[in-house]
Amino acid sequence: MAAKSNYLEEKILNYIFNDSAFTAPQTFVSLYTSSPADDDSGTEVSGTAYAREEVHENGGTSPYWNLAVVDGIGYLVDNQSAIDFTTAGSGGWGSVSHFGIHDAVTVGNLLYHGALTAPQTVNEGSVFSFAAGDLNIREE
Repeated sequence: MAAKSNYLEEKILNYIFNDSAFTAPQTFVSLYTSSPADDDSGTEVSGTAYAREEVHENGGTSPYWNLAVVDGIGYLVDNQSAIDFTTAGSGGWGSVSHFGIHDAVTVGNLLYHGALTAPQTVNEGSVFSFAAGDLNIREE
């Protein structure tokens, strides 16, 4: 299950209780070799050819998100198409254990984060991918 970052929690509370404007951001999926935690203190992958992958709102260009209401669970957002990262370059990217959702392709703010079901080693020449429906964010 994914968790909200401190940044996103503050933005939502300020939007609701202080009428502070908050514009829906673009979203970019990031990969981590350690937990980013709510304060984005984890270690994001860095390596040859690594870049965050943009995911669009439903109906946008591929890949994109889908929002659904799931009985007994609440709301679920998942990727409706595959999210394919670039081919890992020289030295690979190491053992990827977590993901993040950011509001920018570089730097920016962490919005959500979570652990992968199992860490995956990304060697040189490998392509890390989330198959359609594999990246889930639930609000209960």
